[in-house]
Parts: sequence; structure tokens; C-alpha cells
Amino acid sequence: MGPRRIVCLTEEPTEVLYALGEQDRIVGISGFTVRPPRARKEKPRVSAFTSAKIDAILALQPDMAIGFSDIQADIAQALIRAGVEVWISNHRSVAGILDYIRRLGALVGAGAAAGRYAHRAAAHVDAVRAAAAALPRHPRVYFEEWDDPIITGIQWVAELLRIAGGVDVFPELATQPLAKNRILADAGEVVRRDPQIIFGSWCGKRFRPEQVAARPGWDMLGAVRARQVFEIKSPIILQPGPAALFDGLDALHAHIRTWALRDG
Repeated sequence: MGPRRIVCLTEEPTEVLYALGEQDRIVGISGFTVRPPRARKEKPRVSAFTSAKIDAILALQPDMAIGFSDIQADIAQALIRAGVEVWISNHRSVAGILDYIRRLGALVGAGAAAGRYAHRAAAHVDAVRAAAAALPRHPRVYFEEWDDPIITGIQWVAELLRIAGGVDVFPELATQPLAKNRILADAGEVVRRDPQIIFGSWCGKRFRPEQVAARPGWDMLGAVRARQVFEIKSPIILQPGPAALFDGLDALHAHIRTWALRDG
């Protein structure tokens, strides 16, 4: 039932299919895939995020390609023109991630297993939410998705920040689905909102806390003065799949919990 030869253009379908025991359907993966680690050893890498080796993908004779977001529209178009069925999901929320797990499971005839997996992920989110609600304090938090131009966190990241116990300092931008609409025209606005914790995840390159601290006026931020500037690895937070609901959420909560329980 369902497609038998799937090319995963991003990591999240790979992670889900492996978790459901349906990894034999995967014939190609994204070069950015790190979860699960065995996928990089077992599957050929045929795409990046904004580009793909179309000829290499077609050589694998896929009956479906699965990707994410408008950013992969050109890849999708090329594959569709070549006769490949393509599913581009565009979910942006925690609820959307859970629904994505269920839909992908149903697509490959593993609906029951996907339902159980989504239930486990939702239960984990609820457990962290409850633990966070019991914290004595909740810090103002700024999440940076890119540094030049400065881009704030996407919707599911902002939701996970709140679930983890933080207060997002740019809630009005979190609902903007396109990165261009989350660009901060004035970096001084971060100074004015004075976050107590800063998280950074610069997709594709290492986050540099020292560069953040060196920005004009940012040395006065509570987060910088208290050395509460942390990297969250992009594979566990910037991809809208299970990793964000487990490892990404746990990483956010661990830092917020430490801040909330410290003296002073």
C-alpha cells in the first residue's frame, strides 16, 4: 500500500518513516539528514534544501518525493514535470507536526503506528508543558533563526519556547510563515525588549554567541550580561518533525529551567 520508492527532500519524512519501521520505502534522502544517524549510511543523498540532483533522483525511479515548504517549489516543479508525484507539506505549528506524522503514516499504510507515535510525541509535549508551568519564573526569550539579516523564530519554534516555559519577545512575528516577514529591520528592538535568554540556531552554520554579544548595544542585554546565550542545534529545532518535539523542546526547557531555578 502506498508509495514504495520515496525520495525524502528534507529530514522529517526520513525520521518519521524510520520511526514507523517503513525505512525500506526510502530510496534517497536530503544531504542535511542527521536523524536517524543510520540513514546517512544506508541511503544516497540526492538533495540539499533549496537544490537537488534531479537526474540522480530520477535515476532512483521514485514513485513519490516528499519535501517541505514553498522554498522547495522549484525542486517540486522539476520533479512533477518529470512525472514524479510530489507531496510538499507546509505545516508551521506544533499541531501541524503531529498531524504531519499521522498523514505520512496513513500515506504508507502505517496509520495505526503513526497514531501511536504522534500520541507519544503529544504526551511528551504535554509533560514538558506541565513541568514548565510549575516553574517559579518565566524568562523573556529571544530566538534567532538567522544573523544576516536577523530573522526571528518561526511559529513552531515560538510555540515550543512557550511550552518550555519562556516568554517569546517577538510573538507578533512568530505567526509570519515566510522568513522575509520575520526579518528585524531594527536590531535595536531586541535591546528594547531585553530578553533574559537568547537562543540561536543559524541553519547551516554554527551559532556564534560572541558575535551576538558584540552587536551595538547588545552588551546591555540581560541575557548577554548573565551569559545566557545558547545554541540550539538546527537539526533538532528548525525542521518541523519529531526531533523538534523531543530533543529540541527538551533543550529549550533545560536552559529555561536552569534559569528559573537559579538564585537571584
